Amino acid sequence: MATRKKAVAKSPGRKGGITVDDVRALALALPSTEERPSYGTPGFRVSDKLFARVLDEDSIVIKVDFDHREALLQSQPDVFLVTPHYQDWPMVIVRLTTVTRPLLQSLLKEAWRRCASAKVLKALEPAPPAASPAKKAPARKRTV
Repeated sequence: MATRKKAVAKSPGRKGGITVDDVRALALALPSTEERPSYGTPGFRVSDKLFARVLDEDSIVIKVDFDHREALLQSQPDVFLVTPHYQDWPMVIVRLTTVTRPLLQSLLKEAWRRCASAKVLKALEPAPPAASPAKKAPARKRTV
């Protein structure tokens, strides 16, 4: 399903880092992901559940569990933050100007997995190997 891209307000002082287009590419590379507007900015969903959303040109919010969020906030306060709005939600704000691409990709995959339905996850599992016909053991000679 094709969706329109919503323009995101540009920050005049933006310097380097990950762009909204990078986020879009990483998120849409995940299976069964759709981009749909969420509160007027691009949101990324799987199984009709939001797992990430653009806040502005410099930040996104990603779904994480509370323990993981606390660890992220403690370990990299220059990359992650939580505003009072998100305090009671399992979400963390990610600053695109300071996050690394591998870390962002990992966080998006984790958030995607938390939101994907069992049906979507099962479809990703590798098919079991084809069962080969069972070979009969050679008959043993009976000794009397």
